Amino acid sequence: MKKFDRTKKKTVLLASTTALVLALAACGGDSDGGSSDNGGSAGGDNEETGEEEEPLFSIEDFEVIKGENGDDIIDGGSINVALVTDTPFEGTLNYNFYQGTYDAQILQWFDESLLAVDENYTYTQEGAATFEINDDGDVFTFTIGDNVNWSDGEPLTAEDWAFSFEVLGDEEYPGVRFTEASNIEGFNEYREGEADEISGLNVIDDKTLEITFTEANPSLLASGIWTYPMPKHIFEDIPVAEMESSPEVRENPIGYGAFVVDSITPGEAVVFKKNEDYWRGEPNLDEVVLSIVNPQVITQTLEAGDADIAVFPTDLYKDSYENLTNVEFLGITDLAYTYIGFQMGTWEDNQNVFDTEKQISDIELRKAMAYAVDNERVANQFYDGLRWGGTTLIPPSHPDYHDESIEGYTFDQDKANQILDDAGYEDVDGDGFREDPNGDELSLNFASMSGGDTAEPIATYYTQAWGQVGIKVELLDGRLQEFNTFYDRLEAADQAIDVYQGAWGVGSDVDPTGLWGSSAAYNYTRWTDEKNDELLAQGVSSEALNVEKRQEIYKEWQEYMVEQVPAFPTLYRAELTAVNNRVVNFAPFRASGTEVYLNELGVTADSAETAN
Repeated sequence: MKKFDRTKKKTVLLASTTALVLALAACGGDSDGGSSDNGGSAGGDNEETGEEEEPLFSIEDFEVIKGENGDDIIDGGSINVALVTDTPFEGTLNYNFYQGTYDAQILQWFDESLLAVDENYTYTQEGAATFEINDDGDVFTFTIGDNVNWSDGEPLTAEDWAFSFEVLGDEEYPGVRFTEASNIEGFNEYREGEADEISGLNVIDDKTLEITFTEANPSLLASGIWTYPMPKHIFEDIPVAEMESSPEVRENPIGYGAFVVDSITPGEAVVFKKNEDYWRGEPNLDEVVLSIVNPQVITQTLEAGDADIAVFPTDLYKDSYENLTNVEFLGITDLAYTYIGFQMGTWEDNQNVFDTEKQISDIELRKAMAYAVDNERVANQFYDGLRWGGTTLIPPSHPDYHDESIEGYTFDQDKANQILDDAGYEDVDGDGFREDPNGDELSLNFASMSGGDTAEPIATYYTQAWGQVGIKVELLDGRLQEFNTFYDRLEAADQAIDVYQGAWGVGSDVDPTGLWGSSAAYNYTRWTDEKNDELLAQGVSSEALNVEKRQEIYKEWQEYMVEQVPAFPTLYRAELTAVNNRVVNFAPFRASGTEVYLNELGVTADSAETAN
């Protein structure tokens, strides 16, 4: 990838980020919600200049790795890492229990997967454990390295790895990651209380674990195995229901990564010291200080050299990059997408329960809402090409499976209006908003998260765009929801929510079952469908060991999800990371196959460089 040229001339007109202007431009001004441009894309000719609006930036403008800078790495040193958010982190610092992205960004500094992956997210033999596979492809034998130890000095054993599966399968387990182990022989029986042990786990010796899976499937090698052990010597006497809130998770967590948790200021900061016994070798750095930094001040924090590394909000890049001469921006195609979801049921006894009587459960209403919004315009006007319109629920971070031929829901408000008309949604009382086919008021609550300067105007745009086709949609509680509150309410299937704007990290395995399966806790739409489950099962079956067959299955699944629209993707996105010029040997954690490891991370000066 080429390095971005800071002097690159801007040849396009910078669009307004005012939500009202965006809504009027995208939706037209017709009082009945009809589009003034016949439903065509809103990203056409600029009304003032006649020039075609084009994105300012591209993911191709960025390097993936921050390598050497020409100076020698100093001995030791400390760096500051910014956790960019306007909300405290939850502090659930164990892979078996965490849910929030910010906790994940903390975990990756002191804990890691036992297996490494290549650029295609396929397991390699370069991790803390190696493996062999039987001829049938359903039995894996893992060997943990002799030099792999927990940060308290205790050896990391096969019992620790088996113990993590037992925790996930315990009937008192409070988390959502039990689906990660459901492909192990006997796991579901253990979880349901029908067996006293997981039959597919065989601890051969201290460093060797054999796992038998229910069947060979392509997800096993594509990062489809749960590879996060738990230190049994610490957790075995703690009831599983109490582990998540225990000091061993919240206050004194341990791992086996390059750094060790030294201190935690709850919700605000974590100080790490180097793990001198790290299995890849002693780290260069002595210390890493991670602190919450509000998105509104992250640019100034970087300019002043008060942060060395920060995942940088893409919506701020356009106005910041020229002044940030003291950092280099790294960029990857994110394993994530933003989406609009429709909350159609409840979560009961670890199952999604689809409520067909909810107003939003009407597929015609959902299709109309999908056609009513212009995601390409949102991407260009708010993110300048660093996000782009989504089409299917498998993002382009998985190019072998993302089907570019599927158009998805392109902006077409004429079509949205026609769908609503045909389905019997009419404005009965003349207030400008439609009633449902039964003549009842149609008023939907929209949940969206706070965070960054664009959160509110984008949420406002969506509500206005839906209003343009006569659908009354209002912000839940009249405001944006704080991050933790937002996901707590979705997890609880809060019935006050009808529509929500979420964001998913899809993981390295393309299998979407953990997000969209009928028993998936993360399926916040609570929509269930027999054919959906059949296609998801086919995607991880033995027949899908053939890559072409698996591509065929996921093509059909993507098409079916567009047809059924329990949710629709709004934006795919680039992830940018700002790295101070003194920092060397760093790659974003979500970049795969870089072979750049945290013990190699270093600095070439005692203090961070400041902007000119």
